Amino acid sequence: MNCQNCDAPVLQSDERCEKCGAKLLHRRTFLGTPKSEDFTLTADESAIELEEPVPEEDPWFLSQSEFARAPHAAVIKNAAPLPPRYGGFWRRLGAFMIDLVMIFLLCSVMGVMAYVGYKVGLAAHYRRVSLGNASPLVVLLAFAWVFLTTAYFVVFHGMDGQTIGKSVFHLRVVGAAQQRISYRRAALRWLGTFGLGVASIGVSLLWILWSREKRGWHDYLARTWVIQD
Repeated sequence: MNCQNCDAPVLQSDERCEKCGAKLLHRRTFLGTPKSEDFTLTADESAIELEEPVPEEDPWFLSQSEFARAPHAAVIKNAAPLPPRYGGFWRRLGAFMIDLVMIFLLCSVMGVMAYVGYKVGLAAHYRRVSLGNASPLVVLLAFAWVFLTTAYFVVFHGMDGQTIGKSVFHLRVVGAAQQRISYRRAALRWLGTFGLGVASIGVSLLWILWSREKRGWHDYLARTWVIQD
């Protein structure tokens, strides 16, 4: 076998010619006979990386350019975020009614426990509960009812934006970016609900019917929205 560059004799196992240093191009044989090939000689050949062709019918291996031109890619790129669905008046009213039932049950349990404790305390002094000595118990229960109701709405709204009633009706109180509100804003919202509701004789709550975003005055005060979850 001879070198294809300088025609010097070389071995079949040699990779380069010892005389000129050219890389040897071994000929292919067909049935034991060398097959002539046309090729261009270079001083040194660099390694060529061949990319294995991917079948076009395989949708799982699209190139980046093909993926960018795909119809679904254009839809994802240009898709605008869907506007939130606001909680309407009647849905919010139903959630509020469920919350009132839950608060009533909690206050009833607390009232029974307070009454039993008050009665036992009077019995220790050989006295009974009567209209004359029940005023401290009534005042205590009134403050406890206000505290429990406030804690119920503030804690649930600040914790996850949902009370038990709102969870049943799939409603959630959120901020401007639909994020969870803080406990401070939840407290401000509850004060606005109670204070503005009493001051406006319920108009602040009925405002939800006319508001495009279904917001009451307390929602504007605390910068909150009620959306469907």
